[in-house]
Amino acid sequence: MSEKIFNYTSEKLLHNRYEIQRELGQNGGRQTLLALDSQTQKQVVIKILAFDNDFRWEDLKLFEREAETLKSLSHPAIPKYIDYFEIDIPDLQGFALVQTYIQAKSLQQHLQEGRNFTEIEIKQLAKSLLEVLDYLHSRKPAVIHRDIKPSNILLSNRSAHSAGDLYLVDFGSVQTSFKEGGTRTIVGTYGYMPPEQFGGRAFPASDLYSLGATLIYLATKKHPAELIQNDLQIEFEPIKHLSLEFTAWLKVMTQASINRRFTSVAAAMEELENPLEINLMHSDKLSINDSELLGAKSFKNSNIIIKKYAEKLEILFPMRGVNFRKPLIPAYIVIGLMLSMYTYMFASLIWFMTIAFSQSFIYIYVLLFIISFIIHNSLTFLTRLFGKTRIIIDEKYMSIAKELFGNQTLSFAGKVKFRKQDIFKIISTAKYYQMTNSRKEEELIEIPPNIIIWVGTTQYDLNKFLNKKLTENERDWIVRELSNWLNIPITED
Repeated sequence: MSEKIFNYTSEKLLHNRYEIQRELGQNGGRQTLLALDSQTQKQVVIKILAFDNDFRWEDLKLFEREAETLKSLSHPAIPKYIDYFEIDIPDLQGFALVQTYIQAKSLQQHLQEGRNFTEIEIKQLAKSLLEVLDYLHSRKPAVIHRDIKPSNILLSNRSAHSAGDLYLVDFGSVQTSFKEGGTRTIVGTYGYMPPEQFGGRAFPASDLYSLGATLIYLATKKHPAELIQNDLQIEFEPIKHLSLEFTAWLKVMTQASINRRFTSVAAAMEELENPLEINLMHSDKLSINDSELLGAKSFKNSNIIIKKYAEKLEILFPMRGVNFRKPLIPAYIVIGLMLSMYTYMFASLIWFMTIAFSQSFIYIYVLLFIISFIIHNSLTFLTRLFGKTRIIIDEKYMSIAKELFGNQTLSFAGKVKFRKQDIFKIISTAKYYQMTNSRKEEELIEIPPNIIIWVGTTQYDLNKFLNKKLTENERDWIVRELSNWLNIPITED
C-alpha cells in the first residue's frame, strides 16, 4: 500500500497540500507518513486509516475520536492537530489525520541504542509525564490515553542537567468517557496494560499503571511482560541504582488491583516529591508480597504516621504524652492528686473488705463494683493521656480502635469496624461554619479541623477517637490518603 501512495504523490500532492517524504511506520490498516506541508513549509505527520481487508468500524470510531481529541488539546508536550480529510484515490480509500511533527527519538529507540537512565533522569521523566497526564485527566470529560509505553514517548535535547524534553504521542487508543454499558473495546499493549483494561475499562489510575510499567522498563531494561506473575502483579528485584523509596513508589504505581494503586496524578506526584520513608527492617524484602510494608510516612511537625502495605493502609495517632512545660504544671498536680486519691480509695476498700467479708456476701458485690469502677475510670484516664488510636483499612474492612500500652482491651474505648463497601462519603470540615445567631445576624463560627466518615446512615467523627485535635495540615493529608485508598472523592463541608 505504501508504495502506491508514494508513486501517486510523487506526481501530485496528497489532498493538494502534503508532499509525502517517507514512511514512519505501518500497523495493519494504519500507516504513518512524514510529509511536507506546502502551505507552511513545515514537516508534518500524516496518519492514514485505509479501508482494506483488515478494516473494522471500531477502528474508524477510534480514529475519529483521536482526531477530535487532538483538536481539543493544547499542550506543548502533545502533537497539535492540523487537518483531517477523506482519501479517495486509485487503490486507496480511507481517512487521514495530520498533526505536527516532533523531531525526537522515542524512549524505545534510546534504549535500543544502549542509553542508560539514572534515577534522577527517570524521576524527571516521571514528573514530566505526570504533568501531561494531569492536563489530560483534568479535562471535561477526562482524557485517558490507554497506551502509554516507551515507543509512544519521545525525548529530545538531553543535557547534563536534564533528561530532555518529553512528548506524549499516539492518541489512537484514547478514551474520553467513563460511561458503562455498550461495546467495550480492549486496547493497549500487553505488559503496559493494567488488568482492568483487559475488561475494556480504563480510569486515570490505568494511565498511572502504564507510566509505572514504562519507568520500570527504563530502570530494568526488561519488558514488563517478562516481570508479570500469575497474579498479574509486576515483580522485580531491588535495583542497585534506585533508592528504596523510589522502588516502593513504582510498586504502588503498578499494583494489579486498582484499589491499591494511586488513584490520581496529584497523589502520585505528592508521593514522588515527598517519598515514603522506608522502614529499613523491611529493605531486604523489597520484592514485596502482599503482607509486607511498602513504606511509612509522617507529616512535617506531626507525630501521626501512615504506613502503606500492599494489602492495607494503617494510620497511627500517637499518645498525647507528658509535656513538662511550666504552664502545664498545675495540670500535673491535679493528675498526681487524682492518682493519690485512687490509691487511697483502693487501699481503704481492701481494708474494708477484710472487715465486712464475714458480715454478708452483698458487701463483696458492692466492693467489686466499686473496685471495677475505679479500675475502669483509671484506665479511661490513662487512655486519654497515653492511649493511641489506630485506623486500619484492608481489602474488606475499615476499623478505628483505641489502644493502651498496645492493647485495645485495656483502653475500654471500644472498637468500630465496618465493611469498606459501605463507606460512601468522606467529609473534610471547613475551618469556619456560617450560622445565624439569636439576633438574626450572620456570623462565622470557628470549628476544629476534622474528618467525618459516613457509613450507611451512621457518621463517624474522627476527632472523637483522638486525644488531640487534628491540625489543618494533618486533616488535609489524612483525608487525601483515605480518599486515595478508598477511591472515594473528598467532600468539603
